[in-house]
Amino acid sequence: MGKIRNKNIIAFALLLPCILIIGGTVFYPIITTFSYSLRNMNLTEGQQNNFVGFENYRKVLTNSEFRDALINNIAILILVVILGLIMSIFVGVILNKSTKFGSILTAIVIIPWALPPLVNGIMWKFIFFPGYGLLNNLLVKSHLINAPISWITSRSLFLIVIAIIIIWRSVPFCAILILANLQNIPDTYAESFGLEGGSKWQSFTKITLPLLLPSLGVVLINLTTTAMNVFDEVIALSGYQTDNATLLVYNYSTVFNFLDFGMGSATSYIIMLLSGIVGYFYVKNMTRDIKG
Repeated sequence: MGKIRNKNIIAFALLLPCILIIGGTVFYPIITTFSYSLRNMNLTEGQQNNFVGFENYRKVLTNSEFRDALINNIAILILVVILGLIMSIFVGVILNKSTKFGSILTAIVIIPWALPPLVNGIMWKFIFFPGYGLLNNLLVKSHLINAPISWITSRSLFLIVIAIIIIWRSVPFCAILILANLQNIPDTYAESFGLEGGSKWQSFTKITLPLLLPSLGVVLINLTTTAMNVFDEVIALSGYQTDNATLLVYNYSTVFNFLDFGMGSATSYIIMLLSGIVGYFYVKNMTRDIKG
């Protein structure tokens, strides 16, 4: 009995640092942010710090700028998930082909993922710069357009540009995940299917793709969280423009530009709940497919 008690004490002592770190860096900020979201904490309005309940949540959800930011995020999310998933599978399949340049191609592909998001944004700003940026310059010299296109000032084009940048940054990591999964699928499966008269496309859709479901679930979660958390690229390309803002940009502007910690905290919780709902359905469908 004494030995068991001593083991429990040692185990608790070993876990205590982790408990303190997780409690201080995860749970304490979550609880503090929630308490802020229930108070009127606009620092531009003097010493007001009174309890207002869920009034901040109502203000955020009825705010037109928040709705615009949410629509922007949803548009980016749809483009990134659809195009990013297709591109990840395509790049993963290409890298899975046995060539003498395979290792070099894999090293080159991973570069965009290794670059910091802000660097990515600045680099792409030179490409899509209004006026005579690199892309406009090439299109004008190729006589494909007569005048430069306003890639950044047009809201719809800006969302497409941001989606392209997110896809460019996310696809390398996702493709490596799919590549690892592909290399664990025995070639005999496809060969047996081919001997029964199946085409390569049928082999891919009926054998390879179902076996990729575990990694595709992780890829979808990665693409979704990246699209939901886009911030640096938006700031690098257009700053804090209201029309082009995403949820994180709107949240940052509310807290640090307008010093409204109450509404900013409520916005953080709404974003967290939206991300949690999307993540729940992804994980639920992924585990259902695996169990099935």
